Amino acid sequence: MAVFKIDTPISTPEPTVEVTVTEEAPLAVGRHRFQLVVVDDSGNQSEPDEVEVRVVDTEKPTAVLDAPSQVKFNTSFALSGKRSVDVGGGRIVTYIWTYLGPPPVTPRPVIDPDVVRPIVDRPVVRPRRPSNE
Repeated sequence: MAVFKIDTPISTPEPTVEVTVTEEAPLAVGRHRFQLVVVDDSGNQSEPDEVEVRVVDTEKPTAVLDAPSQVKFNTSFALSGKRSVDVGGGRIVTYIWTYLGPPPVTPRPVIDPDVVRPIVDRPVVRPRRPSNE
């Protein structure tokens, strides 16, 4: 684990290193360059090799829409998206508002008289007890 700072070399005996990212030492969204120079056991240094790493925000933001639960007829009111967040490291720059109209009406089920038959009271038939005569 290594906390990299711009133009500050970090030397390791291992061929891999972890770029440690924390809230105190973040890598912003965008392109970042890293360089490697290797040294052999005779002290000879290689030419530097560079790589570019893109840090991307791949998580969708979360929209949170706040509104009053009811308003008086013919009265204006405010909608708010202030509580919306982007936990992926970005910031929200545009709010797109759309009026969708009244909620859809849920249709009542149609009762088909051929399928639903009324319950008819039928007399209860009890088995006769054999008489002991």
